[in-house]
Amino acid sequence: MKIKANILATLSLTALAMPFNGICRNSIVQDIAPYVYPANIPAGVPTMKFMPDGLSYLAANSDNTRIIKYDLATGKEIETVFNAAKTREASISGFESFSISPDGTKLLICLDKEMIYRRSFKAKYYVFEIKRNILKPLSKEHSCQQIPTFSPDGRSVAFVADNNIYLKKLDYDTEVQVTTNGVKNSVINGATDWTYEEEFVSTSTLAWAPDSETLSYVSFDETDVPLYNIALYQGSCNPLNEYALYPGQLSYKYPVAGANNSIVSLHSYDVSTRKTKDITLPDAQIEYIPRIDYTSSSEQLLVTTLNRDQNRIEIYSVNPKSTVVKSLYVEESKAWISPVTYENLVVTSKSVIINSPRSGYNHLYEYSLAGAQLRQITSGDYDVKQCYGVDKAGNVYYQSTASGPLNRVVSKVDVKGKISELSPSGSFSSAEFTPGCEALVLTVSDAVTPPNYTLLNSSGKKIRELGNNADIKSRYAGLPEKRFITINSDGNLLNGYMILPPAFNESREYPVIMWQYSGPGSQEVLNKWALDWEYFAAKEGFIVACVDGRGTGSRGREFETCVYRNLGYYETIDQINAARYMASLPYVDADRIGISGWSYGGYETLMSISVPGNPYKAAVAIAPVTDWRYYDTVYAERYMLTPRANEDGYNSSAPLLKTANVDCELLIMSGTADDNVHMANTMEYVSRLQADGILCDMLLFPNMNHSINGCGARAVVYGKMIDFFKRNL
Repeated sequence: MKIKANILATLSLTALAMPFNGICRNSIVQDIAPYVYPANIPAGVPTMKFMPDGLSYLAANSDNTRIIKYDLATGKEIETVFNAAKTREASISGFESFSISPDGTKLLICLDKEMIYRRSFKAKYYVFEIKRNILKPLSKEHSCQQIPTFSPDGRSVAFVADNNIYLKKLDYDTEVQVTTNGVKNSVINGATDWTYEEEFVSTSTLAWAPDSETLSYVSFDETDVPLYNIALYQGSCNPLNEYALYPGQLSYKYPVAGANNSIVSLHSYDVSTRKTKDITLPDAQIEYIPRIDYTSSSEQLLVTTLNRDQNRIEIYSVNPKSTVVKSLYVEESKAWISPVTYENLVVTSKSVIINSPRSGYNHLYEYSLAGAQLRQITSGDYDVKQCYGVDKAGNVYYQSTASGPLNRVVSKVDVKGKISELSPSGSFSSAEFTPGCEALVLTVSDAVTPPNYTLLNSSGKKIRELGNNADIKSRYAGLPEKRFITINSDGNLLNGYMILPPAFNESREYPVIMWQYSGPGSQEVLNKWALDWEYFAAKEGFIVACVDGRGTGSRGREFETCVYRNLGYYETIDQINAARYMASLPYVDADRIGISGWSYGGYETLMSISVPGNPYKAAVAIAPVTDWRYYDTVYAERYMLTPRANEDGYNSSAPLLKTANVDCELLIMSGTADDNVHMANTMEYVSRLQADGILCDMLLFPNMNHSINGCGARAVVYGKMIDFFKRNL
């Protein structure tokens, strides 16, 4: 709501002495805590690290001091393969995680993790030889390592330390330095830069040849990438005591839209000769190398590349020994290349399977390793979301929306094209397969049923149940009703849901919180167990509604890419139409509708309240982007191109340029150490509001990143949000 200086109310001393409604209320934070992270997490599938034989698995005991081998079919304990109290040569008190060598003879034991960004971390690693019960530090020269990767024969481990690649030869207990030019904020070898980690979901480019004689990798020269500085404070959650009196800072390379990216280069290292070869790719338009994968041949490395606009993908077949490069596959698009195309590339012994949206929906295509299309594996008016792998008989296993966009079904298709569903219909199912796809752990849930975990064989026959979350179902018995809906927005049918207050009465009028994410390819409306703050809000008397507008996923390529070059336009139309639909319902108070969202959802919240005459009385934006010029190159340019190429699109999609239109109560929350959506988005937006004479509420979380979690912070976020809506709706 706009507050002009000449109409500000004068508060009496008595009023100032009274507690302000909603401030310092601890009870709502305590009450909401069981509904939000981490208390709301259902029991996961038991941690099962499959052994190469596909018949057994390893799992840690409850206090992470032992690693036990189990029979996959029966779940019976076979033996303890690692006991921290009984190892030879070196000893540790416990561990955080472990991985298995490809031949199953060794383990990498990880402890003392130190997070770098969202996914990347460095840690202390030890190599454990199972038969000899010998535990040794991975490196004697470096106290912490990143992305340690076993060679296929299990005799070597490549890892990164201080931006350089090292090779540990386990037979000789020797360490060889592969690269020497690694420098912080300048050159990264083997590991990835910030944008690759965040937007290509990749922390490692180390790729071993099948014969273990060649190590290929990508180097990132980020010298010309602008440096971004984030202030760090002492804080109280995992306090940084060194900054008790003077703030410190996190400095890292972050390229905003239109800025310089890291220059990437491809290399191969010969283990025997210790020689490195530089591999030159022929297209000067290549900007990104999101993936490299060996085939079954040590002389064929598949290198996936994208141009800067990310509307052209080319996969090269590279001989790392001769450095000969040949083009294997090219795909171009009028919009962006779907990330699943390069994130879900599946390489078999004789072919490569590509998930492409070329037909209008994402489907699987098989190509020979020479580049010839062999077959289209799947087809139809639905999207394949993930390809899990291929077994020896050529059966392909995948997850799709074949039973509707709100559901997920796990299926297999044989070489003749016959499809068999391995999961129940009308549910949300996913799977984790053993190395050869002989068996799978199937996870199944729906809107009212927590995840159930079952071990199946590759034909879908149940072997045994692994867990059903009966405890969480009983703990949250009597949850408010979740009702799926469909609304019409300018002729487009949109999927949504409502969570209704207990003892819902259609003769009453309820306030509404519209929750959304709205980002390209995303999906919030799913027939999946998703217990969170919404159910608490419903118990507090709100109807919580969510609608997936145009641009979101699982509705085909045209529905998703209509937002290209103009983010926030169709999404805003759809969110406002969804709110007006809710306002038309007889049990909704049309004057008490709010909107909220996190990240892209925070962005869309600000876009929606910037439209004159919008139906919102209050809004909460959490970690919002306020101008795509502030966001990273890979994500922003994928959907918007560069600011120079699409200036009008950037202007029309920026809430920062629309602050004068804001005419509702607004709360913004951000983490001060958000390395993803920088707090500058919030600060610049609030500055514009102030210049326009508009008030808003703001809550900052010192030293918190984009997720704002830890030390009960998530309960504070949602407790504050619901308290804000209670006071303003």
